[in-house]
Amino acid sequence: MTIQYLSESTEMYLKAMLELSDHDKVAVGRLAERLSVTPVSANEMVRRLSEQGLMAHTPYKGVALTTKGRKAACNVVRRQRLWECFLYEHLKIEWTKIYELACSLEHATAPEVTEALAVFLGNPKTCPRGNPIPAMDGSFTPLEGVPLSTIQKGKTVDVLAVNATATDVLKYLYERDILPGRKLKLVEAAPLQGPLTLQVNGKEVALGLSMAEFIVVKVS
Repeated sequence: MTIQYLSESTEMYLKAMLELSDHDKVAVGRLAERLSVTPVSANEMVRRLSEQGLMAHTPYKGVALTTKGRKAACNVVRRQRLWECFLYEHLKIEWTKIYELACSLEHATAPEVTEALAVFLGNPKTCPRGNPIPAMDGSFTPLEGVPLSTIQKGKTVDVLAVNATATDVLKYLYERDILPGRKLKLVEAAPLQGPLTLQVNGKEVALGLSMAEFIVVKVS
């Protein structure tokens, strides 16, 4: 089976795996949550993808992409993030909406269109959300950052990327100016998995810990 003939649902699972974790194992429940499907559906799909050699499932430990699966996932992510660049930079689509719109385009994009799009855009290295765009061979340089949720109180960080995909989450972050290229200071971290209080452009902003996991940062 060649990459371009993978079903849309297969591509969505592979892309979600790459977005959640490049090489480490991911719990099937977390994968189901990412894709808004039931754990039963996710388990069945993981079983089928394992049979196709795209995933490796270790019971009670999680699932990981195989070499074949990772190459296919990078192909999907490349198409999707190139479309994000085109929609944002050339069609001036709102930042909060580009991920969802790019997702609807990625599955119908032939390889020759993907590469023509890359050339047209000047072969960008990152998408508007700050995430790396895989090269044609599937290679890319991972971001040298950590989730905002792991940062200690009092630290100032640079936002490298936003890994969130839901439009409402992206809108929440956009309205609070939590975007790639911005500086944030962690003012307070409430106990018992409570929200973070951030200083952004002189204003204090509250951000839930689960949402902070989507923000990739580097200590300034």
